[in-house]
Amino acid sequence: MAFFVFVIGTILGSFFNVCIYRIPEDESIAYPPSHCGKCNTKLKPLDLIPIMSWIFLKGKCRYCKEKVSIQYPLIEFLTGIIFTIIYLRFGFGIEFIKYTFLISILIISAVIDLKTQYVFFSVSLVGIVGGIIFSIVEIFINKNIFSVLLSIIIPLVILGLIILMTRKFDGMGIGDLEIFILISLYVSPKIVAVSLFLSIIFGGIVSAVIYLKGYRKKHIAFVPYIALGTLIAILFGEDIFNWYLSISMF
Repeated sequence: MAFFVFVIGTILGSFFNVCIYRIPEDESIAYPPSHCGKCNTKLKPLDLIPIMSWIFLKGKCRYCKEKVSIQYPLIEFLTGIIFTIIYLRFGFGIEFIKYTFLISILIISAVIDLKTQYVFFSVSLVGIVGGIIFSIVEIFINKNIFSVLLSIIIPLVILGLIILMTRKFDGMGIGDLEIFILISLYVSPKIVAVSLFLSIIFGGIVSAVIYLKGYRKKHIAFVPYIALGTLIAILFGEDIFNWYLSISMF
């Protein structure tokens, strides 16, 4: 079953690559079918096998020999691995579906942010709509409306304050706030707090390195750190939160 999940992850990762390439160009993700960005030749099924096609074709287009970015197999492999890890942690159920959907949105947003330094609301909106649907399902399953509302309000207030306090710096912006709002629809306030904490640490470390190297005006894409922090929080958030509480009592 784990291998099947990995394969599904790589297939979806291939679709994520389409989203990553086309959304910033304001192109449809459904039409035209997958094609070479250089010669525009429509790709055949053998050209679209996740990871393997890139390896067999030695990272080049079959038709015009244009180099194909290593981003494509990397995203496919990464998505397959992440899906498998989530499956091994939670099994195959509503949590698996919910978390893989969230991570899918974060992967797309993170890579686009890394490439363009921009968070597209169209991607965030899909995540928000999906989160609302999962929240409604959770209300029917757990009958806990207060917890769901709390998980939305708390990060919105905290992150709003952070943006107000740091607006003169090149830190988190409205796009990052959108990402955290959608995350809050999928996980508990506790996990959101851990995700925020880890994201700031990861982003801070990289920012410090960039600053020390003299690139002081370089824009930092923050969504990749949010995505990484959220993945770790989903997998180990409860343990991290309890560990922090235990050391803070001393």
